[in-house]
Amino acid sequence: MTSAEYEPPVNVPFLVKHALLLLLPLLFLAGCKTSTIDSRKQERAAAYARLPADQRADVDAGRIRVGMNTDAVYISWGKPAQILQGGTEQGQFTTWLYEGGWMQEERYWAYRTVGTGRYACAERYLARDYYPRAYISAEVNFQDGVVREWRTLPRPIY
Repeated sequence: MTSAEYEPPVNVPFLVKHALLLLLPLLFLAGCKTSTIDSRKQERAAAYARLPADQRADVDAGRIRVGMNTDAVYISWGKPAQILQGGTEQGQFTTWLYEGGWMQEERYWAYRTVGTGRYACAERYLARDYYPRAYISAEVNFQDGVVREWRTLPRPIY
C-alpha cells in the first residue's frame, strides 16, 4: 500500500462527541426564551390593560407596590422561583419567592508537570473554579390576590 492509498481510520466517537459539543449550546439557546416586561405585557395584555394608569407606569419601570394584583407583579418581575401557600388568623396568603445568583470563585493550589523525560517536575500554581450560587433575592406576600407586603434581600456574603 502506498502513502497515496492510505486513509487513516475515522474516529467516530471523537466526531460524535465534538458534534454534540457544538450542538448542545445551540439547542440550549434555541430553547431559552428571555422573559422581558414587554413579552410579559403581550402575554397578559388584557390584565395589563385593566391596570390603573399609575400601576401601569410602575409595571413599565419594573417596580411593584402594595395593592397590586398577581398579574401586575408577574408582568413587572416575572415568574417567581417558588410559590408558597400559608395561613394565619387573618386568612390564607401566598408568597412568591424570587431568586438571584452569581458565580463564586474558588481558588486552590494545584500541580502540573513541567518539562519532559528526566527533566520533568511538578510545578505548583493557583487554580480557579467557579460555582453557581443562588439565594432568595425578593419575596412578595399576597392576601386575596393582592400584594400586602414585599421586600428585597441582599446577596449573602460568603
